[in-house]
Amino acid sequence: MSPFPTQMSDHWAIQPGAGPQTRQLMWPITLGTDQAIIELAREAHRRLTGIAGLDLVPPRWLHLTTLTSGPADDIASDALAAMIEEAQHLLAAIAPITITVGRVLYHPRAVMLDAGPAEPFQPVIEAVRAATRKAGRSTALYHDPWRPHITLAYSNTSRPAAPVIEALGRNLPARQVTIRSVSLVTQSPRQRWTWDRITDLPLAAAESQRQ
Repeated sequence: MSPFPTQMSDHWAIQPGAGPQTRQLMWPITLGTDQAIIELAREAHRRLTGIAGLDLVPPRWLHLTTLTSGPADDIASDALAAMIEEAQHLLAAIAPITITVGRVLYHPRAVMLDAGPAEPFQPVIEAVRAATRKAGRSTALYHDPWRPHITLAYSNTSRPAAPVIEALGRNLPARQVTIRSVSLVTQSPRQRWTWDRITDLPLAAAESQRQ
């Protein structure tokens, strides 16, 4: 992810191996109710107002994706239930993660907030991977190497990147965010950011239940 791409391209162009009608099973950290993230997104969108060629992500769909686990229609209901049960058990032993966000990342197909470093997320990644592997599903990271990020806007055309970079800059006001849960969703087959939520699994659930 270069901090300064010179050209932007269409994020919605069909990528190799991805069919437009295939719903994907995914493990995101959904952030559409986190007020700090919402405020940052609104500030970013304000700065980007009037710049053509960008699809701004509505606050309710803000998220950080960890794993993709293959086509959603291919998993049997008992395997899905077993995967959720195992993930719930493993995630309950992991403490919430507090990170500082505000640094802007630029990709040729998107504008994002850096949500790193990646190290604090590793127990979460391993828990979700273990549960997914137990169900016989793909444990592919959303990007490899994986870098935690929150997408603010997607490019929908080919265009120079400079106006976007000049409008948004390198940083938004820094905010602390605490990650308290992981979600399992089916992503829209339209390759948009929308999804159908299957479940939310809290971190440190066992500890909170003892209190």
